[in-house]
Amino acid sequence: MTGTWSRLLRSTPFRLALTFAFLFVLAFVLSGAIVYQMMSADLAERLDDTIKETYAVVAATYADNDLKELVETVGSHSMRSLKKEQLFSLTDAAGNHLAGNFTAAELPDGFSMFDAVLPGVPPGAEYRAYSGSIGGNTLTVAFSLSETEELEEVVLMSFGWGTLIITGLAVAGGALLASRVQRRLDGIAATMVDVSHGRLDTRIPLTGKGDDIDIVSNQVNAALDRLSALVEGMKQVSANIAHDLKTPLNRLQMILDTASEKNLSGQKVAGELAEAHAESLQINETFDALLRIAQIEAGARRARFTDVDLGEVLQTIAEIYADVAEDDGKSLSSVQLCETAERIHGDRELLTQMFANLVENALRHCPSGTSIKLSVTRQGERVVASVADNGPGIPAEEREKVFQRLYRLDHSRSTPGSGLGLSLVRAIADLHGASIMLEDCRPGLAVSVSFPTAMD
Repeated sequence: MTGTWSRLLRSTPFRLALTFAFLFVLAFVLSGAIVYQMMSADLAERLDDTIKETYAVVAATYADNDLKELVETVGSHSMRSLKKEQLFSLTDAAGNHLAGNFTAAELPDGFSMFDAVLPGVPPGAEYRAYSGSIGGNTLTVAFSLSETEELEEVVLMSFGWGTLIITGLAVAGGALLASRVQRRLDGIAATMVDVSHGRLDTRIPLTGKGDDIDIVSNQVNAALDRLSALVEGMKQVSANIAHDLKTPLNRLQMILDTASEKNLSGQKVAGELAEAHAESLQINETFDALLRIAQIEAGARRARFTDVDLGEVLQTIAEIYADVAEDDGKSLSSVQLCETAERIHGDRELLTQMFANLVENALRHCPSGTSIKLSVTRQGERVVASVADNGPGIPAEEREKVFQRLYRLDHSRSTPGSGLGLSLVRAIADLHGASIMLEDCRPGLAVSVSFPTAMD
C-alpha cells in the first residue's frame, strides 16, 4: 500500500491534479476573503446608519429647551434594552449623569469605539458609539458589536469548513483521476516493455472514449503495426536471401571450381570467367536493389519531391517501351490518359522507375501476343494510374505475397529476375502515400496505384 501511494505521489497526473486543486482552493480562499471584507464593510456601514438614526430620533425630542422630555426618552430607550445591546447616556456640561443605562466618559463627538465595563455585560464587549451635543448636554448612543461579530464568525467558519471540504474533495478527486490516468499510462508502459522483450504483437489497450490518450495510443499501435510488419519483412528477407541467393552463389562456386580445374590442366577458362562475371553481376544487382528499397523506405528521397504530372510520366514510359514490346511480340497498344494534367507530389525519377518496373514485369511474364494498356484517371481526390494486361495474371492467393522481397511465383523462377521489382514498386508507393491494388482483368492482371492529388 505504501508503494502504491509513493508511486501515486510521484506520478505526473497526481501532481497536476494537486496543482489544479491548489489553484482552485486558492481562488476560493481569495474570493471568500474579498466577500468577507465587503460584507464586513457593509455591516459596519449599516450599523453606523442605524446608530445615527436612533440618535436622531432621541435628539428630536429635545425642543424649546425641554430637557425633561429628552431625559424621559433616553430613560425609555434604556429600559427597553434589557441585555444592554444598546446603551444610552445623557450627561450635562459638567459630566453629571442625567439619564441612560451607562455614563459615557471622555468619548469624542461623532463615531467612536469603546470597551464597556458594565454589570451583566461580558468583559471586553465592544460597542460602536455616536456622541453629540444637545443644548449644552452630551447625548451618546452606542450599539453592541456582538451580533455583527457573531455573523462574521459564522461566515468565517463557513468559509473555513468550505475550504476544508473543497480541499478534501479536490485531493480525493485528483487522486481518483490520477489513478485512472496512471493505470492507462501503466498499460502503455507495460506494452512498451513487452515490445522491448520481442513480443511485437502486443498492443496498447484502448478505452474507446476517443480522448487524447486513446489518440496517442492509436498512433503508437499504428507505429507498432508498422514495426511488426518491418521486422516480419526483415525475417522474410533474411529467409529469402538465404534461399534465393544460395543457388547463384553455389553456381558461382561451381563455375570457379571448374575454371580452377581447367586452369590446372592447361585448358582455356575464358568462358567460365565470363559466366562467373555474369553471376556476380546478378548477385550485385540483387543487393543493390535491396539497398535501394531500404533507402526509399527510410524516406530519404522526400526532399526531392515536386509537383509531377502523372500522365506525362506514363506517356514517357509508353514511348520508351513501345518498341521493346513490339520486338517481344507484345503490344503497348493503348494509352488512355486524362485530358487535363493530373498532378501529384512526388519524385519523378522514382515514379518513372515504378511504372517501368510494372511494364517490364508484364513484358517478362506475359506470353507473345499480350496487350498492355496504361491509363491515368481522376477519382475524387485521388489520381489512379493503372498498368493492365491480358496475360496469365496472378492467382488471388498470391497477389499480396508478390510484394515481398525476393518472392517469386513458381512458374517465374525459370525467368530472369531477382524478385525485387514489385517490392521496389511497393516501397515507392508507400513513400508517396499511395495504395496499390491488384485486380483480375479476366484474363490478365491490372495493377492500379492510387495517389493523393498535389495540394494547390
